[in-house]
Amino acid sequence: GLGPRLHRVGQADLLLQGLGDLGSIVGLGESSLDARRDVAHVEQRSRLVDAQEDERATMLRGGSPSGRGGYDFFKGNISAIPKSTVMYSGSHKPGTIVIDMSSGVPSHTQRLAEQVKALGGIMIDAPVSGGVPRAKTGKLAIMVGGDQETIDKVMPVLSAMGTSIVRAGDVGAGQAVKALNNMVSTGGFLIGIEALLIGQRFGLDAGVMTDVLNAATGMNNSTQKKFRQFVLSRKFDAGFTMGLLAKDLSIAMQIARETGTPSPLSALVRETIVSSEALFGPGSDHTEMAKWVERLVGDELTTKA
Repeated sequence: GLGPRLHRVGQADLLLQGLGDLGSIVGLGESSLDARRDVAHVEQRSRLVDAQEDERATMLRGGSPSGRGGYDFFKGNISAIPKSTVMYSGSHKPGTIVIDMSSGVPSHTQRLAEQVKALGGIMIDAPVSGGVPRAKTGKLAIMVGGDQETIDKVMPVLSAMGTSIVRAGDVGAGQAVKALNNMVSTGGFLIGIEALLIGQRFGLDAGVMTDVLNAATGMNNSTQKKFRQFVLSRKFDAGFTMGLLAKDLSIAMQIARETGTPSPLSALVRETIVSSEALFGPGSDHTEMAKWVERLVGDELTTKA
């Protein structure tokens, strides 16, 4: 199957699919909020409606710099719909846009986009990275797949949610690059934790070693933003679940299989996360994968620095 099913329900100019838990907390960013206070006269205010919970969530009117000293806004009705269903207008206007913001399988999304096109609509994918903290501030990274003209039309909405918006290629490309990004990020995390445990057994302080990594070529996102904050502190509350990470890495490996690309290191990373998920549960924080490595070694990371 293709996963999501097409339904002709309701009417909208723009459908946001697969926002998930981020749907109710998507932020607009301080600068955008200030701009909105100055443009309260905008006649059509877009709505974000969580159809899955049947309640209105965040007001999402979109707002990106227009180049004319003001902000451009998406003028029209916006509806948010669950990943399991694509709701499509029964009396839709030609050119209705569907944005899949989930972490989906690119090949499935490409086939679904063809179905949307047959109904007279346009589908692009725009998964996000940054988790809950950056969703609250409207500073998500958004990876977009689709034609440039359509992306330009919805840029005010995307700009309200993220500060880094990159067109990765045609539809499906956003989901592909997100999954592969998370594979790289996870690999960097795991090798870093393993290095800290080796260093600790040698007699190095894990906190000091983290500082050295951040000042040298071993630096990565995890050494900068996760090791001290969530692992050495033993908080393990970064806000992204092990289950979601395992899903992303499984998607990355499916892309590898579909493209015939040998990827033994990526397979090992994915198997480590699946094992961590089985041990700690899909709802556990993804940083708890450090505990899996600690159990394998038989030591727990500590720091006095």
